[in-house]
Amino acid sequence: MKTISDIIEEFILSQLEDGEINLSRNELANFFNCAPSQINYVLTTRFTPMKGFDVESKRGGGGYIKIVKFSTSDKIEHINHIIKNYIGDNLDYNNAIMILDNLLTNKIINKKEYKIIATAISNKSLSNPINNQGLLRAKILTNILREICKEE
Repeated sequence: MKTISDIIEEFILSQLEDGEINLSRNELANFFNCAPSQINYVLTTRFTPMKGFDVESKRGGGGYIKIVKFSTSDKIEHINHIIKNYIGDNLDYNNAIMILDNLLTNKIINKKEYKIIATAISNKSLSNPINNQGLLRAKILTNILREICKEE
C-alpha cells in the first residue's frame, strides 16, 4: 500500500518534464489534502542532491518550490560528479545506497551490479577490528565507479 509520501513523490516525478518544475507548496498540500510539512518531508527525503535533484524552496506567500533534476547525458561525467561531490573520505551505508539508487535510476548500473556493489560495501562485508568502515566503503565505491568509467 502506498503512503501519502509515495503518492506525492510519484506526482512530482510525473510533472518533471524537461527536468524542471515549479510548484506552490500550499497548492500541492491542498491538492493532496495534507499539511505543507508533509510536502517538505517529501522534498527533503526524496528529492535530495544525492538522488540527483536540486530543490530551491522559498517560504511565505504560498511557499514556492523549484525542483531541478540533474541531467548528465554522459555516464563518465555523471560518475565523476558523484565521486567529487558525494563520496569523499567517509561514506556511511545509507548514503552509499542513495548513490547506488541514483546510478540505477539513471541506468548507469543495472540491478545485478547494484546488488553486487551493495553487498561489497555493506556493514557485514566491511566488519573489521579497525572500525574504519566509512573510509573503506568510500574507497571501494570510488574504485568501482572509476572502473566503470574505464569501460567507456
